[in-house]
Amino acid sequence: MLRNKMVHFNKRWKKGSGWLALLFFFCLGMNVALAQDVKEELFAYRIGPEDLLEISVWEDERLTKEVLVRPDGLISFPLIGEVRAGGRTASELTEAIVELLTPFVPEPSVLVSIKEVNTLEVYVIGKVIEAGVYVVGHELDVLQALALAKGLAPFAAENKIKVLRREGGGQKVFPFRYGDVKIGKNLEQNIMLQRGDTVIVP
Repeated sequence: MLRNKMVHFNKRWKKGSGWLALLFFFCLGMNVALAQDVKEELFAYRIGPEDLLEISVWEDERLTKEVLVRPDGLISFPLIGEVRAGGRTASELTEAIVELLTPFVPEPSVLVSIKEVNTLEVYVIGKVIEAGVYVVGHELDVLQALALAKGLAPFAAENKIKVLRREGGGQKVFPFRYGDVKIGKNLEQNIMLQRGDTVIVP
């Protein structure tokens, strides 16, 4: 009788373990997806003045057009008037346009694409060959910014490089280990720079 109870308990345990395993992997997947979303949002390019955008609404050619971001960060779009684009990512601007269009277009499917980056200004200072302010018309990562500065100077602390970013009234610091990245390790450190970022090479 005891043996029968043990067999019954083992069957129940195995069944319960299966559900626990499914729950574990579901939660793990949710955490991975959340971490990926946070990472994408953190490193996504933020639109700036003079950038050229293409905004399209599915199956409505009248609402598909290219717009230039004005110096004040605003754009004009049919039906909804002026919208703030400056400082937003493409996905954030898409959500804003969808919300504003909904009273006029039922369930609008909107796509915002950045066609040209025209005002990306970054600063490279410290032990580089040519420190300074660099203005480029395309997206730029840390390695490319260092290349614009002609590379590291002798005795630079290549694994103590930092990227400073002002955001929301505060300041974020992103470490960059050049020694790792140049041999193909920890490439996620080579982030896309945002307008106004400062790369510091001690």
